[in-house]
Amino acid sequence: MTSFLRPELLAQLKRWREVLLGGAMLVLGLWWLIGPGRLLVLPGTALVLVGAALIWLGVQRARFRSAGQGPGAVSIDEGQITYFGPLTGGSVALREMRRLSLDKAQYPAHWRLNQPGQADVLIPVNAEGAEALFDAFATLPGLHTERMLHALQSSERQMIVIWQRDTDAPAAVRLH
Repeated sequence: MTSFLRPELLAQLKRWREVLLGGAMLVLGLWWLIGPGRLLVLPGTALVLVGAALIWLGVQRARFRSAGQGPGAVSIDEGQITYFGPLTGGSVALREMRRLSLDKAQYPAHWRLNQPGQADVLIPVNAEGAEALFDAFATLPGLHTERMLHALQSSERQMIVIWQRDTDAPAAVRLH
């Protein structure tokens, strides 16, 4: 299918899709609140709240996303992160992961996932499917999302530890 929009604009619209949807929900909710009297106050209020939450979440996700044109592909299935790269690859179970780092000394920057007993898995931030890592990383107990996003945006060219599991406490097993 051909589009009359430039590919760069389509890429930006896709990157910011949650923010755009949240903005549309927010505007519709506000219109319902001020528009037709008091008939739609409850749905309008709910729409405003959901739209604002979607905007907040969308901004975080958009900051995390990259073009996705890097080497290799990422697959996440039932708490298992797998990277299929042209030269390397590997798998890490989220519940057994001990450390998440961002290695900005490499080009492009790479996520470094550490699991005891095996070599670190290095995933380029722009690998195909890497945007799914945002939701996977968000399940790590005690992870500060804003710290992770700030490290992605920073210009420092060094390794940054984003998250580390408390070694004294056993890994929590989640069923859902």
